[in-house]
Amino acid sequence: MSASVDPHATRAAVVAVSDWIVDPSGVDKPPRALLADAVRLSARSLAHDAPGRTVELRVPPFVAVQCIEGLTHTRGTPPNVVECDALTWLRLVTGQVGLAEAIAAGNAEVSGSRASEVGNWLPIISL
Repeated sequence: MSASVDPHATRAAVVAVSDWIVDPSGVDKPPRALLADAVRLSARSLAHDAPGRTVELRVPPFVAVQCIEGLTHTRGTPPNVVECDALTWLRLVTGQVGLAEAIAAGNAEVSGSRASEVGNWLPIISL
């Protein structure tokens, strides 16, 4: 859990790439640095809002965080994992898509009995 999550910086980072989040086929993909900031800050916000080590959220290649209270995972492959690409994560963060919808579309992979609880903490930022 990060003690220094700044909601204003997180919102600014996500808003900076919001045109692409809303219309990924009609807008050029943002520069890697902007995309990385939005993904990392929003994932860390989730970990701050839902502290714990039961579920691991992975958005390769940018970030992996642990969240959700419960049994703690310490070594090896975590039993509860949510993994998706940057666009899917940012669409989840902003409420453009729900976790169940992202899973059904094949845009998010969820494993473990508690992983889907991440959806209870989304969206983080409304556009």
